[in-house]
Amino acid sequence: MGAANPPIERTPSVHTVTMASMRQQPRIASPNITSHWLAQLGQRFGIHYHFESSDMPRQPVATGHVHDVRLPQGMHLTLSDLDVKRGYTSTSYQSVPWFLSVILEGTVHLQLGKQQRLLQAGEGVCTHFDARHPLTVHHPVQTRLRTVNIAILNTAPLGLPHPPDASYLHCWTLPQALCETLCTISEQPPLLWRQALVWQGLALQLIGLGLPERPTTLPEHKRLSTRDRHCLTALHSRIAQHPAEPYSLTALAKEAAMSPSSLRQKFRACYGCTLFDYIRQVRLQQGYEALQRGESVQQAAHHCGYRHASNFSSAFKRHFGFSPHEWNRSSV
Repeated sequence: MGAANPPIERTPSVHTVTMASMRQQPRIASPNITSHWLAQLGQRFGIHYHFESSDMPRQPVATGHVHDVRLPQGMHLTLSDLDVKRGYTSTSYQSVPWFLSVILEGTVHLQLGKQQRLLQAGEGVCTHFDARHPLTVHHPVQTRLRTVNIAILNTAPLGLPHPPDASYLHCWTLPQALCETLCTISEQPPLLWRQALVWQGLALQLIGLGLPERPTTLPEHKRLSTRDRHCLTALHSRIAQHPAEPYSLTALAKEAAMSPSSLRQKFRACYGCTLFDYIRQVRLQQGYEALQRGESVQQAAHHCGYRHASNFSSAFKRHFGFSPHEWNRSSV
């Protein structure tokens, strides 16, 4: 919630903080957060924003700060502290295995499919969403909205269950002591390695409390072994580096030394999305970056492995919520 949901781990172009670079990393949002800034953020991270009308169109959407921190063990932390001047709605299409958000102050309204919830201070939500089942969050005008968001980019490091096929909102109430600790710690930006360690521990507590008890797990004979994780990590990295190659399930399964059915199931268990959904995500991200460099839609489509620009444009709009041509017009 807040300004943005955490991104999926894709490319080095994402502005994140690692524990080794805490001292140098600035805040990723300026004190004045404009609709243009949010639109650019949404284009990078697959979030579509809608802003309420205002008598003062140049008025910032919000003022405040957003910190974006990549933690170990496949976790990504986003801290937001905003004064919302204009109400706005964000719709997130990117897929991560699990996404958690905690409200420290203020309120937001959530919608996932037919399910709707009002989330208030001291409450949290855990969910899984993707392009077919996006998460919509409405941020009303309010003097202070403080949130802690955690994206779990990979279930394997923590041995977490993979999300169920049916997406739903799992809401819970934070223990008062933990809520007070989060409020206190969040007043200090996580720019030092010591604070990053503190946030790593708090993130683990939130995951332990917030993950639903009903998610499905793989049958024992199909759970991920150390060798499985090594093979999947290598495959995941190769696809990220060379997304435009003409991949086939048979060839990828042979490379991972698994049967095609095992690869499908174990990849989803490890990364929270299907193998070919991941290939599509990485290709479209590469296409987006090609558009950023000034390439035409046809060139961007070819660059990321699409033979036809029309197929690229359709997939791009389903993924990001706007077409490549709309992006070109907005970036002029």
